[in-house]
Amino acid sequence: MTLAPVQLPLGVQLRESATLTSLVAGNNAQALAAVAALAEGAATANLYLWAATGAGKSHILQAASRSAANADQRTAYLPLRDLCQQSPAVLDGLHTMDMLCLDELEAVAGQRPWEEALVGLFDHCRLAGGKILAAGRAAPKELGLTLNDLSSRLGWGAVYALQDLEDADKCRVLRNRAAQRGLQMPVDVADFVLRRASRDLPSLLATLDRLDHASLAAQRRLTIPFVKQVLQV
Repeated sequence: MTLAPVQLPLGVQLRESATLTSLVAGNNAQALAAVAALAEGAATANLYLWAATGAGKSHILQAASRSAANADQRTAYLPLRDLCQQSPAVLDGLHTMDMLCLDELEAVAGQRPWEEALVGLFDHCRLAGGKILAAGRAAPKELGLTLNDLSSRLGWGAVYALQDLEDADKCRVLRNRAAQRGLQMPVDVADFVLRRASRDLPSLLATLDRLDHASLAAQRRLTIPFVKQVLQV
């Protein structure tokens, strides 16, 4: 039996492309191995990942949530930037999950009711045997949290600073994501896109969206001349 990830009233949906097999490790092999072990039930310690915006943290957490569900674990992906617009009561009962993925921890910094609720969530998960995979833009002590108790709980397990991918790895990401869509992207085309578009992952994947739509509309393969035409470069 495969359990679907828990969906909150907010209507959170996991991206179809968010799978652990789609991730390109690059310099983050150790961190991603730890995420996979947690998601597959082979590890029990919490994890915290941090990096600047655009490093792919949300993709990793969503992929982990999907992998945990496929391993018959009860799991929920929680984008705190969206959820913190609501009452912390939306967290009630979630400590019964096998694994929780808490994204965008920086969003609750300074919101004491939310920080207190998350401290309680960590404590109740620990008592219930649940695991937490969390992510934010900075190391726990640098998030600007009001409660030291929350900072300390983010460091209960391993803490990994995600490294930016090398250009060759970013090309692999582009080609992998294109293949997931049934779109063939030759190596020279991926390299051309990397040299002509913004190099952070969200921008590169937005460019891929644009090329995918254009390719479908024109019934054209991805070639450098076609990409030049679409991107007007």
